[in-house]
Amino acid sequence: MNSLINTLIQVQPSVSTSAERYLLIYMISVLLIVTTLVVIFFIVFQKRKNKLLLDKIKQKQAFDDEIAQTQTEIQEETLKHIGRELHDNVGQLLAFASMQLNMLKTKVHEDVKEKVLDASNVIKESLQEVRELSKSLNSDVMLHAGFEDSIKNELNRLKRMKLMDVSFESYGRQVIIKNEKDAIILFRILQEFMSNSVKYSKAKLLKIALDYTEDMLIIQASDNGVGFNMKSVKKGAGLINMKSRAELIESTLNLTSQPDKGVTLRIEYPILKREGVN
Repeated sequence: MNSLINTLIQVQPSVSTSAERYLLIYMISVLLIVTTLVVIFFIVFQKRKNKLLLDKIKQKQAFDDEIAQTQTEIQEETLKHIGRELHDNVGQLLAFASMQLNMLKTKVHEDVKEKVLDASNVIKESLQEVRELSKSLNSDVMLHAGFEDSIKNELNRLKRMKLMDVSFESYGRQVIIKNEKDAIILFRILQEFMSNSVKYSKAKLLKIALDYTEDMLIIQASDNGVGFNMKSVKKGAGLINMKSRAELIESTLNLTSQPDKGVTLRIEYPILKREGVN
């Protein structure tokens, strides 16, 4: 009897220790499962959150691009309309005035004939400038003339008006920009740069160079005017407008300047990447 009791006493601690071990293993397993589920839930939640944020950013970018595209199209239609009005209405009025002065020359006294002739010449020059300006505003005319020739025509107009000397250079094998919208946007950016140079730079020389590489068109425009402080122009509407237009055609645009050292504009347009893009 005593030996049986002693045996039971010896077995009891062993059974208790084994149960505690199993209980500990069970608790650890449950803890690991719960921890794993929490980690998985956190990862899934974070991925979903990041996806929602990314979708939101993409939607905002698409919305901004759509707005910029719409603004560009509206501006083009407005410029086209102004170009037609200049050509059809103002041009016709100037042509009629020139014709009337030519008729008047034969009927006036010799002492005023020279003044009439001077007035007639001024009107003829004005008529020519109005016609050239109407062409530069009308994108259909620009596309018909071609990208390079349109730039040359705009530079020649500035030179003819004696606003400044101009220079145009082209390097590499010329590549036709197949996407018409891209060609128009690039031309409008350069047109805005030229307009700003005329209005603000007090420059005597304006240069534009086109460099055709294997897959890129690099456009550089510069003047030798008074320049400006870059910090004061970063928030300017003109620069923002040019950059937003460049982004529409997946191009990079950089504008640099220093006081009394002129302004330089550089555009990198990916020709191959944009082929076939509508």
